[in-house]
Amino acid sequence: MTKTKAAHAQDAKIPTQAALNPGDEAPPGTKGTGDDVCPDCHGKGRIDGAPCATCGGSGSITRAVGGA
Repeated sequence: MTKTKAAHAQDAKIPTQAALNPGDEAPPGTKGTGDDVCPDCHGKGRIDGAPCATCGGSGSITRAVGGA
């Protein structure tokens, strides 16, 4: 019996990590974090026609929330 391409891909189990932008405090989806409007471009994703360096052009950053 031969494996399918999908089975080979599952065998590899290479972890993927979302790219962090300079304004992110943690990777997206991390427990205890949430999206926030970028403080530099105010959610527009661009500054003077160029992609915002803080949010990578997305308009949002990942920020830690809560805290005790």
